[in-house]
Amino acid sequence: GEVLSFSLKTDREFTMRKYQQDSIDTFCAGGMELGGSGVIVLPCGAGKTIVGMGIMERLQTSTLVIVNNIEAASQWKNELLQKSTLTEKEVGEYHSSQKEIRPVTIATYNIVTYRKHKEEEFLHLDLFDKRNWGLIVYDEVHLLPAPIFQISAYLQAKRRLGLTATLIREDGREDEVFSLIGPKKYDVPWKILERQGWIAKAYCTEYRIPLTPRARQKYVVASDREKFKIASCNPRKKELVWEIMCRHEDDHMLIIGQYLQHLKEIAEEHNLPLITGATSHGRRKELYNKFRRGAINRLVVSKVANFSIDLPDANVAVQVSGTFGSRQEEAQRLGRILRPKQEGKPAEFYTIISRDTSEQMFGMKRQLFLVEQGYRYTIENFD
Repeated sequence: GEVLSFSLKTDREFTMRKYQQDSIDTFCAGGMELGGSGVIVLPCGAGKTIVGMGIMERLQTSTLVIVNNIEAASQWKNELLQKSTLTEKEVGEYHSSQKEIRPVTIATYNIVTYRKHKEEEFLHLDLFDKRNWGLIVYDEVHLLPAPIFQISAYLQAKRRLGLTATLIREDGREDEVFSLIGPKKYDVPWKILERQGWIAKAYCTEYRIPLTPRARQKYVVASDREKFKIASCNPRKKELVWEIMCRHEDDHMLIIGQYLQHLKEIAEEHNLPLITGATSHGRRKELYNKFRRGAINRLVVSKVANFSIDLPDANVAVQVSGTFGSRQEEAQRLGRILRPKQEGKPAEFYTIISRDTSEQMFGMKRQLFLVEQGYRYTIENFD
């Protein structure tokens, strides 16, 4: 790959943690043939971006970073500019809003694999393939087995690095990550880092509430898929959201869900800002920044917030609906509130489920995953 000389800055605010250094050393393997390509698994909030930057510094080579969305691209760029000697001229973003090819280029999976029609060529792939990358970093690498994203694994590079918090896919294709990228090099369980104080202590609570009589009537005659939606959008959930908001008046809370109309109703009823896939990048950035500054301490978000959103002060999450029994989603949503808090304040993760419905059945699969990770999970019934 093309040579790129830079170094990471170290000061009181930023020092490499031992597990981060160990993961870098393991990946690079002292320059031996054992090093070079593979996957590093670290919990959300554990600093996977820092690990990626440390490997880039060790290799001193031009790097393509592929991320899930524009917000993640901006976060990677900001981290690189703040914590390394790289300059604006050396770090570029390539996505729908701007297109810069630089020695370090941060692109989205969508733009790398974009084509107008299935029968046509990928518009941007050749441009990336012509560059002499020494390293390609696949952020959220568990996304890679998706049929269209796999194309990005054909890009040429000397080394490949996959980063993820949870190497889990509901279609069972997580093993394909290893054939596309390389073997798992490093993995630290969530609870170990929690005990060491690197991520927040978390408590998980599931509230089970009955359907309204009207919703129950619809539920009985609905198809299986429609049953899940009716249960997920139970009107009684809005009342419980309000109760949790009152209980955590001074906390930074994310209210997360799957169904947009239900989220809009919650946002309107409680006069809260809403972020969905239709929200412009500028508006998302504005709201995220207000949340970080403390100008607002409530956000209603759709599944766009499942990945790569850095909101360090968020300490309460209320999940009003999810994607069936997705363990990956459960881990990502819990991960949004796992960054260490001032004075060791714990994180609170609430899930609201409609009792005696298919949503409860799928919820048990998500619940089991968190229990297997070592989290205490409390179930309470509300009438």
